[in-house]
Amino acid sequence: MELLSILTTIIHNGVIYATPLIFAALGGVFSEKSGVVNIGLEGLMIIGAFASAVVTLWTDSPLLGLAAGALAGVLLSILHAVASVTFRAHQVVNGMAINFLALGLSIYLTKQLFNGSAQTTTLKTLIPKWDILWLSEIPYLGPMLFKTYPTSYLSVLVVILCGYLLFKTSFGLRLRAVGEHPAAADTMGIHVGRMRYTGVLISGALAGLGGAIITLTTTSNFSYSTISGQGYIALAAVIFGKWNPFGVLGASLFFGCVQALNSSAQVLGFSAYIPTAFIQMLPYVLTIIVLAGFVGKAEGPKAAGEPYIKGSR
Repeated sequence: MELLSILTTIIHNGVIYATPLIFAALGGVFSEKSGVVNIGLEGLMIIGAFASAVVTLWTDSPLLGLAAGALAGVLLSILHAVASVTFRAHQVVNGMAINFLALGLSIYLTKQLFNGSAQTTTLKTLIPKWDILWLSEIPYLGPMLFKTYPTSYLSVLVVILCGYLLFKTSFGLRLRAVGEHPAAADTMGIHVGRMRYTGVLISGALAGLGGAIITLTTTSNFSYSTISGQGYIALAAVIFGKWNPFGVLGASLFFGCVQALNSSAQVLGFSAYIPTAFIQMLPYVLTIIVLAGFVGKAEGPKAAGEPYIKGSR
């Protein structure tokens, strides 16, 4: 297989794998910009993937499945917001609890709903791929970027919208203020708790949507392995992207292409030269390397992870 064809396949699949990471990582940005660390992105993606599978099976509508995934993420994120903002519990511990709760609850409900099976039945209706007019006919570039799921195009629009919302609106200014200096924001009349709740709930909606996209485009059902580390990779994309929506877009595309290389290794013949186990480890090894290399250099919101006590209303 020629080099350009290999690159086309990897980048095409990379965009597909990057799409749910973009949504989940944007959710992480909103939460952390408000001052609440959200380690629970994995759990939010799990519950979103589960809800989207069940609702799509019931209604035969992927759109309702996406909405259900986002709503499920919001409902679960309420627990994180209550524990972190209202009760000022340790935010990292809260996030890990969300991850365990989502996995256990989703598998339990799946077994209850599907006669003891640990996975749902296969979805009959999924989100179809779109061909963008004549652009999809461009050699190499067309199959690479213009024959993919509409959720991938939507992710780019959401990145632009989030960038505008965070940096060009009064809402974004208030959200960033409570994440940088909550005492000063409180002095200016900004309700710190309310803004942090808002950031966490937006985070839940976006991460749940990311999980739903995986179910409705890639796996076509839900099981315990539908979400297997993507939430943690999204968290790494938040840091790698320096808590900026456009940085998150680039970081998610990088991790998506790494995942695509992993999934395409056997088809492309790489497994004949590299042990399969090493290829499967690649996304997680690179995540660790990125975190080790960028955590000390990238500066997040200064109040992230710190409960606000004095002046809370």
